[in-house]
Amino acid sequence: MALSWRAVVLAALGLVPVAIWPVPGTVLLWAVVVVVVCLVDAALAVSPRQVTLQRTVPTSVRLGTPTTSRLVLTNAARRRLRALVRDAWPPSLATEHDDDGGLRPHTDAAEPARTARHRVDLPGGESVRLSTPLLPTRRGDRAAGPVTIRTLGPLRVAGRQASIAVGGRIRVLPEFASRRHLPSRLARLREMDGRASVQVRGEGTEFDSLREYVVGDDVRSIDWRATARGGDVVVRTWRPERDRRVVVVLDTGRTSAARIGTSSQGSVNNGGTRLEASVEAALLLTALADRAGDRVQVLAYDRTLRARVAGASGPRLLPALADALSAVEPVLLETDWTGLVGQVRARVSQRALVVLLTSLDPAVVETGLLPVVDQLAAQHQVVVAAVTDAEVARLRSGRADVEEVYDAAAAVRGDLERSAVAAVLRQHGAEVLEALPDDLAPRLADTYLALKAAGRL
Repeated sequence: MALSWRAVVLAALGLVPVAIWPVPGTVLLWAVVVVVVCLVDAALAVSPRQVTLQRTVPTSVRLGTPTTSRLVLTNAARRRLRALVRDAWPPSLATEHDDDGGLRPHTDAAEPARTARHRVDLPGGESVRLSTPLLPTRRGDRAAGPVTIRTLGPLRVAGRQASIAVGGRIRVLPEFASRRHLPSRLARLREMDGRASVQVRGEGTEFDSLREYVVGDDVRSIDWRATARGGDVVVRTWRPERDRRVVVVLDTGRTSAARIGTSSQGSVNNGGTRLEASVEAALLLTALADRAGDRVQVLAYDRTLRARVAGASGPRLLPALADALSAVEPVLLETDWTGLVGQVRARVSQRALVVLLTSLDPAVVETGLLPVVDQLAAQHQVVVAAVTDAEVARLRSGRADVEEVYDAAAAVRGDLERSAVAAVLRQHGAEVLEALPDDLAPRLADTYLALKAAGRL
């Protein structure tokens, strides 16, 4: 039996006759009256088991995109249903929470309800549709909780309550906020590929055409035979190679779980983990490489393969990648870099661009990545991309007091150690990129375009 606030008020009214007529047994008599009223009211309430429920939700939604859970409630009883209904979802999806069991109704009639709690007054045999707004704040599969129904009797003093399991699951896909950088990079790609009017074409290894020399052209591109035949100085133009292999590897080991703070723009990562920034960078690079005509595959690895996307291209690639990466979470284990190299070798036999989205933590690199980077760089073009902590970047500028000075010194010391590690990786043949959360994706895309323009893929 569930009691409402009216039962408390009814019990409190018993203090009035006690104060006016203090006869022994008055309190007991009033308590019996309250109990009887509550029992009768609860008996007259519709049983929650006589309510049928059907929940409808989208199969997937992007992180940060509002959506709605729709619940169809049918009163199968003959009596009128007066109830409070809660459509429960995990905290990473719910838009509002409370601490009273989730059944505090929305009372402000001037404002539309943005809550999982609904007040229902429904005649027998009729149905009503309840809409619960949801706002996903974490990637992954999120299962709906039970629907809690608290029915009330005619006096609304007491009633019945039950939680009923109703199926419902939403897959929260990555946000892909870095897509705003895609149009500008595609424009640069069109310039490199000759599909836009530019003065200087990007260099590559595939011959495209001949044109007259203009000031600023590389003299090494002059075609002397064509110049001798025509009398005018003619240069060769090149287009970037297509159909190259690009392998993007996301390190999902221990270091990917680190919180990296919020950058100055605060839109892409919003204070999430290092893995969130890596996912954004992987999505942007994959979209760009696919538009460039390259073959892309993505791996998420720590000690086992957590996700893999290969063989997809065109309109199918990004949905497949977003779906595969939606459930990938950091694992609190050290990454097996030898196994990672084995995964790349098993899947790519030709020369490829291998992008490692990981951390430049000196201890991790020296004991894990450094011993095996030679094996990759000997056959492939390797790019090591890492995200820096925006909070550490903020600490570097602190000079207000002694404590801030010490924090700044520690931050600078960490930067120097990572710079030393990056220098060693470059000596082993790898390109190294380190950027803030909002800058990692566009800078990695720029690195890819620069390598493609130079014919190094």
